[in-house]
Amino acid sequence: MSAPASAWAEEARVTDSDAGELERLRARVAVLEAERRPRHRARSLLAVVLVVLGCVLAPLAAVAAWTADTVGDTDRYVATVAPLAADRDIQHAVADRVTSAVMDHLDLTALLSGAAPDQRPLLEKALGALGGSLEDAVRAFVHDKAQSVAASGTFATLWKEANRRIHRTVDKALTGSGGGAVKLDDGAVTLDVGPVVDQVKQRLVDDGMTVAGKIPELHTSITLLKSDDLDTYKTYFRLLQLAGTWLPLIALALVAAGVLLAGRRRRALVTGALGVAAATALLGLALRIFRTVYLDALPTGVSPPAAGAVYDALTRFLHTTVRDVVALGLVIALAAWLTGPGRRAGLVRRLWTSGIGAVRSVADGAGLRTGPVGPFARRHRVWIGWVLVGGALLAYLLWSHPTGWVVVGLALALLFALAVLEFLAAEPEGGPGPGPGATGPGAGTAPGVTRMA
Repeated sequence: MSAPASAWAEEARVTDSDAGELERLRARVAVLEAERRPRHRARSLLAVVLVVLGCVLAPLAAVAAWTADTVGDTDRYVATVAPLAADRDIQHAVADRVTSAVMDHLDLTALLSGAAPDQRPLLEKALGALGGSLEDAVRAFVHDKAQSVAASGTFATLWKEANRRIHRTVDKALTGSGGGAVKLDDGAVTLDVGPVVDQVKQRLVDDGMTVAGKIPELHTSITLLKSDDLDTYKTYFRLLQLAGTWLPLIALALVAAGVLLAGRRRRALVTGALGVAAATALLGLALRIFRTVYLDALPTGVSPPAAGAVYDALTRFLHTTVRDVVALGLVIALAAWLTGPGRRAGLVRRLWTSGIGAVRSVADGAGLRTGPVGPFARRHRVWIGWVLVGGALLAYLLWSHPTGWVVVGLALALLFALAVLEFLAAEPEGGPGPGPGATGPGAGTAPGVTRMA
């Protein structure tokens, strides 16, 4: 056999051997893919389940945090309800209730005859200026005194101190434990305003209506909350209070575990963040709808404006939490999308970099130099960026009761800090410049760039 023929035969044997090896490798890859596919599907399914569970628990976590924080913390509760003393609807409700209680125990027949001779002209003048019948004039006179007491600083102090003392009873109204001046009766939470009646009686006596001093000690009340299903809600409130801060952590852990198990983690993070934001936004919408339904179902004798003011005060922290979680979810989703490989995300990043580069070029043209800070920022850009992100996250975690605006403010502050970092780390317009003692035709040019002759 000639040498060329032998070489061809040898090449044919090698080719056949390579083809056989290629086929064996393909078969092995197919087997591995077949073994991997069910496990990959199961892992993806588990990731979806975990993310969905976390999104479903997010609204309940917000309610649990509100229950533990507002109902379980005395200082937080007092700070929540204290502004109600200056609310006009509350003041009108208190004045109306006190006026009715006083008029029910005021003897109009003995009113003028029982007044002292030296006080009778003052009383007649006060009642006569109001006009109308004697009963209407007296009612208007009493209501005016009750209104002035309800709008006074004395009532604000009384309201705040009373709510601090009866905090445990409000806890009973919502969770079924405690006792005090706030009573739970047929689904109604009522507050005794007897001290206001005493203040009104004293003012009436001071203004010449001495017969008001004969009114016995009264314990009348106004309704703060009213619901026929409040006894049922107590069980749920108790469970949520027990969950406390654990339920938010569980919801966060479920979403995080789902993201880590997902094959496409960035997409899972965007989906989970948007899912939590959407579910929590639905809670905010439900709170507004329930407010309308609740006020429409109030019985006769309960002031809807006052009840609305109480509802708004008690749920204000919950609304703040909703806005906080929605803002945080949107910020996380946007950050994950912007750092992804998508074409539009890349376009945004290029616009960001080119914009900062243009500012840096103008600064270099104006003779501004970063000195040793620039090279340091270029060498450690990644680590400095992570430190900035960690600082923003730590500020959020340490912030006492952050709001949605706090989230937005921290995000903007982080963007500004990253922009400053990018500005400092950007290459100067003429490149990094020659090193000490550098010579030659390429000295002073940017790396990878050859000076044209």
